[in-house]
Amino acid sequence: MDSNIKTNPLIDKLPPHLKQFIKPQNYADYSPINQAVWRYVMRKNVSYLSKIAHESYLKGLEMTGISIDDVPSMYGMNRILKNIGWAAVAVDGFIPPNAFMEFQAFKILVIASDIRQLENIEYTPAPDIIHEAAGHAPIIANPDYAEYLRRFGEIGSKAILSSHDNDMYEAVRKLSILKEAATSSAEEIKEAEDLVNTLQDKKVPLSEMAQIRNLHWWTVEYGLIGSLENPKIYGAGLLSSIGESTWCMTDNVKKKRYSIAAAEQEFDITKPQPQLYVTPDFAYLMQVLEEFSNTMALRKGGFRGLQKLIDSKKIGAIELNTGLQISGIFTEMITDEDNNVVFFKTEGPTALANREKELIGLGTEGNPNGFSSPIGKLKDISLAIEDMGPRDLKAYNFYDGKRIAFEYESGILVEGLNITGIRNIYGKLILIEFEDCTVTYKERVLFSPEDGIFRLAVGSRIVSAFAGSADYRSYDNLYHVSLTETRKIEKSAAVLELESLYSTIKTLRAKNSFSLDTIKTVFNTLKDNHPLDWLLPIELYELLHKTEAAELKENIIGHLETIKLAKPKATHLIEDGVALIKK
Repeated sequence: MDSNIKTNPLIDKLPPHLKQFIKPQNYADYSPINQAVWRYVMRKNVSYLSKIAHESYLKGLEMTGISIDDVPSMYGMNRILKNIGWAAVAVDGFIPPNAFMEFQAFKILVIASDIRQLENIEYTPAPDIIHEAAGHAPIIANPDYAEYLRRFGEIGSKAILSSHDNDMYEAVRKLSILKEAATSSAEEIKEAEDLVNTLQDKKVPLSEMAQIRNLHWWTVEYGLIGSLENPKIYGAGLLSSIGESTWCMTDNVKKKRYSIAAAEQEFDITKPQPQLYVTPDFAYLMQVLEEFSNTMALRKGGFRGLQKLIDSKKIGAIELNTGLQISGIFTEMITDEDNNVVFFKTEGPTALANREKELIGLGTEGNPNGFSSPIGKLKDISLAIEDMGPRDLKAYNFYDGKRIAFEYESGILVEGLNITGIRNIYGKLILIEFEDCTVTYKERVLFSPEDGIFRLAVGSRIVSAFAGSADYRSYDNLYHVSLTETRKIEKSAAVLELESLYSTIKTLRAKNSFSLDTIKTVFNTLKDNHPLDWLLPIELYELLHKTEAAELKENIIGHLETIKLAKPKATHLIEDGVALIKK
């Protein structure tokens, strides 16, 4: 295992608001039991998935440097992923959905570095390294799919959340942590499950993020490819679940043709999926994504887009038809009788940009207390401000150093001393600054001289509204980091002893050596002190399989039969493990 840190230029270029989620992998924290869990899942998956997974899977395992025998090192993966234009980072469980999507847009594979417990070897709602590294990484070696994933991240990171999405994210994160923490009580888990179920059962309109999360679930996580009659697996959730990858191929799971309708199909992370969607090829995924993108505020703008940002209570951005972009927490808008936005307002640090590049001096430090402006057409003037040339501006008194008063068709009045205008690269006016300025609407004062410099956004309509900041460099802490942390537990003496037994067998296998006395000692200790552990006996049987130690092999098989009676849920896992060895 390569212990040297191998960086990747893509990681170095990430903005601070994403780097805050990156955690060290701490490879030494993977116990010998963790390594055995990884090995069991991978051996079973490679054997089974070679028949039912998309052809990219096995090729991708090799290309991304993922070993069947050992949990992958992030550093080793990055060294190899660099060759296909991607990178990988470790994070602590679920991260906010917009952040997850934005990592994808930067061609970064987000890997939750924890690994599922032996008790959850078939499936866990928590993101773990089996799901991320063994599920996601191999398929991105396919260029068509990799570009879909990048484009999905680019679009998905702009999807606007609702407050319900925030609640759902926190509830799912907490449940996933509790499910994987050995010290969690049944009461704690049930309480967390009840909260997730309550939120899932709420009949609230699906936000853009909820819809695109659904598309992500039915493609990236649980997607099938090919024909309805003979589909193959490419979704990471299926590739990493030794239970569901088998279940999904039965007639118990309905197969549907993938379409934009999947955006409305919600899912339950705690249960096997009752239906799955089949895409004919990876190119079709991009077609549906573009179809959905055309429904988003990102491309439609308008009052509906701005209202979504106000409802989200998160940092978002709007773009005017002049190209001026305003990023911040939007709190208010005024519309006319035709639902055209005629005024908007943010609170707190706000950044102004053009073409995704912050205007110099007009980032959050230049607008620390928010930003507000009327937009629309001027009353009794047929020419919009943004269309005025230098002579027009002078004729209508939009001239530096002159006081001016003008009215919008909406009835908003602006009166103040024109200081200067700011233009875009094409020479078009996008912002005008005023001193001693008053902005009023009917009897309400929207801005007064005491508020300081007034910056008038030049533009007549909102053409785009999206989550996040127009220039990602404008905010160091764009996304909220959850206060719910994964749990690290103190190991008991019994657990440490069991880990030592697993370590002994792993060492024998790695050295390709055989010690019958050592195996007998491990087996006897296992029977006496850990009688219900089923995975290590399978590893013992594997070492002995091609030897003449018939009596010891029979004893191990007999012990496994006893475990099957005591733990019926482990029966098929034991049988599959033994069958894989014999095969």
